[in-house]
Amino acid sequence: MALQVLAQRVAACRRCPALVSTRTQTVFGVGQPGVELCFVGEAPGAEEDAQGEPFVGPAGQLLNRIITACRMKREEVYICNVLRCRPPGNRTPLPDECGNCREYLEEQLELVRPKFICALGGCAAQNLLGTTASLGRLRGRFHDWHGIPVLVTYHPSYLLPHRNPAMKAEVWKDMKMLLARMGKPVP
Repeated sequence: MALQVLAQRVAACRRCPALVSTRTQTVFGVGQPGVELCFVGEAPGAEEDAQGEPFVGPAGQLLNRIITACRMKREEVYICNVLRCRPPGNRTPLPDECGNCREYLEEQLELVRPKFICALGGCAAQNLLGTTASLGRLRGRFHDWHGIPVLVTYHPSYLLPHRNPAMKAEVWKDMKMLLARMGKPVP
């Protein structure tokens, strides 16, 4: 119930005039409270803005395959983004936009109460962890967000065929490390 109330607050948000003027709708998050794992991405893309659900476009389809390879189902995890609105042209979120959305992200994570968080991409990791360290420096070890272990890996959009599909092996290494820490069998 508290997540629905927060989603309604987010839907009425007007803090970022540039994002409000170009969005179709806000994209809150998907999943149930109390899940073991939460994936946090950067911001909605065009498909997500149209459907109102995070990670439903090509990157989302790849994330679904990653989740399945980890022997989990999308319904068993929580998925959200640092921003709730699509930046025009899918540009990287601006610092003030991330700052405007931060209380929503923090409240959302506090309500969901995942046991583990996987930050997808540098923007998500830097904003969640409050650091300027590069993705390369953040990968390969666990970080802490309010007592919750956080693993950082590449964003699925970075792995798409037109970008850098060879990095899928690196993401799989990260996922195996996450599964081991979660106490799950590593395929």
